[in-house]
Amino acid sequence: MSFSIITDSCSNLTNEQIKNYNIKVVPLTYSIGDTEHLGYIEGEEFDYKAYYELLRSKVHIKTSLVSYERVENALKEELDKGNDVLYLAFSSALSGSYQVAKNCASDISDNYPERKIIVVDTLQASMGQGLMVKYAVDKRNEGLSLTETAAWLEENKLNFVALFTVDDLFFLKRGGRLSGAVAVVGTILNIKPLLHVDNEGKLVSTGTIRGRAKSIDALISRMGETGVDLKGQDIFMVHGDCIEEAEAAAAKIKEKFGVRSVTINYVDQVISSHSGPGTLAIFYIGSER
Repeated sequence: MSFSIITDSCSNLTNEQIKNYNIKVVPLTYSIGDTEHLGYIEGEEFDYKAYYELLRSKVHIKTSLVSYERVENALKEELDKGNDVLYLAFSSALSGSYQVAKNCASDISDNYPERKIIVVDTLQASMGQGLMVKYAVDKRNEGLSLTETAAWLEENKLNFVALFTVDDLFFLKRGGRLSGAVAVVGTILNIKPLLHVDNEGKLVSTGTIRGRAKSIDALISRMGETGVDLKGQDIFMVHGDCIEEAEAAAAKIKEKFGVRSVTINYVDQVISSHSGPGTLAIFYIGSER
């Protein structure tokens, strides 16, 4: 292994992937009342069913970026082993976590003059970020150096596509992405938003459609329009406690595009507190975001 790879918990990778990729994950945090929780604990399975029930009850959950101390500890652990480090961070347009990692790397680099740390702003969210981690691991396995892998990610990151839809407009309204009036009318008329992560790393609306099933089909259609060599791709998906819909969408993707594989995971605690139950997202390599 020529260098270590670190990312944060908003990458939404499964425990199996984290183990197989041989990477380290730094948690963001969330708070329910006065109690703070980690968004990821190494090797532990999280009870997402119970968490999503809390979300459905509209409990207010406060989220926080990665802590400087946890990033520092993760970096130093790898640097002390004599490893260079590639750190892939949650989009700087959605969180301050990238800047924390960047500042920390700069602060400690003088103490490790023979080591190199590169921090990449993925400009991605959820398993879009996770997909970039997967490709970084692939490049490392192919023998690319830290610098070469980071350069490849920078050159190609705007081809990592993230398409989302949500089921409950309450969470977008609470986060300020929809006005109260629009959310009420949209709920009454069963209007579902279509969203993506844009070139600036922001989650933005690309339109609306009436009906849940049609919104998911619209994501798959968009995937067909912009996907590059989908037959050879490993597709990532996340869901907000709607596994049946995610599995049905995955089956359609496999049938329609003949993709190599589809990996499905939950939307993590931090992102789901802003997107809500019923979120469904697809991640792949495309001609454009």
